[in-house]
Amino acid sequence: MLRSSIFLSLLFTLMTCLFPDSSPALEITPFRTANRSPVVQLYGIPSITSSDLQPIGHWEFSLNQDVASNFSASSTTNETILLDGEQYRWALNGTYGLTDHLELGFEIPFEYQTGGGFLDGFIINWHNTFGLPQGGRNTYPKNRLNYRYTKNGVNKLDVSKESGGIGDMSLLAGYRIYTLRSELDHDTLALRAQLKLPTGNSSELLGSGGTDLSLFITGSMNSKTEWGTVGIFASAGGMYGSDGDILKEQRRNLAGFGTVGIGLAPTNWIAFKVQCNFNTPLFKESSLRELGKNSAMLTTGGTLKFPGDYLLDIGVGEDIAVATAPDVTFNLGISKKF
Repeated sequence: MLRSSIFLSLLFTLMTCLFPDSSPALEITPFRTANRSPVVQLYGIPSITSSDLQPIGHWEFSLNQDVASNFSASSTTNETILLDGEQYRWALNGTYGLTDHLELGFEIPFEYQTGGGFLDGFIINWHNTFGLPQGGRNTYPKNRLNYRYTKNGVNKLDVSKESGGIGDMSLLAGYRIYTLRSELDHDTLALRAQLKLPTGNSSELLGSGGTDLSLFITGSMNSKTEWGTVGIFASAGGMYGSDGDILKEQRRNLAGFGTVGIGLAPTNWIAFKVQCNFNTPLFKESSLRELGKNSAMLTTGGTLKFPGDYLLDIGVGEDIAVATAPDVTFNLGISKKF
């Protein structure tokens, strides 16, 4: 929480040095991110949860990057898990307004996992500086990749080799249920679907080896005030998936997920926002937090608008439900409408 608080304080300090102008303020939209734990991100929990669909005949493209540092070590009488490594994920997204009410799209991710990243030393030093608990990170070798899970003496997961490649691609669809646009307000409600396909190599943990279908409702309300645009957004839905190849004996075929967030855009070029992503467990028959508990992740940051109407999201995520998501996730996303 301290990392996010300092990050948000710096952004608000910048805001207070500026005065809002008369140009239209930015609207508040969700971060395009999700839980990037190595045993969660394989499955079809959506990262695109905006309720504002593209107008007919128009495209929106975005390139999003999540850099996540994972470290968690837990054990019970019959289970042991170690998740130690860095996840890099780049995703190209495209959405197109097919009709006034229907949007179609795609997501193509590239995954890379390594132990030789830069975040281990940074996080250890950060925790030392502010007197934060290390959670055992400082007692393990730095800069290594080690994802391991054993149950009843049987090795269920063992990944220690760096790998990279195309992950599981997704097909997207959105249906506009409701929209209201006035001089002061813009409210939207949409039904979205995502079909995740098994295009990634499951043996290298680049994909799940299964197909997942997600269906969810998403909505937002943006209102112009004397302080700028104030916005709230939320989504909630469910995912049904096949067993796949990863821990398939313990795979839950049904899971719930959602987001909720709030933000303020004081001017036409900057917005500040906070978002919580959550999901129910994706695995059963485990008492470990990493596999068998509800997950919650808080992302804090904002949006910058550049000439040409390019939007840049910058966010820092933390596992507010400890060990259910990465220790820290850095999110960057640039988008443009055509």
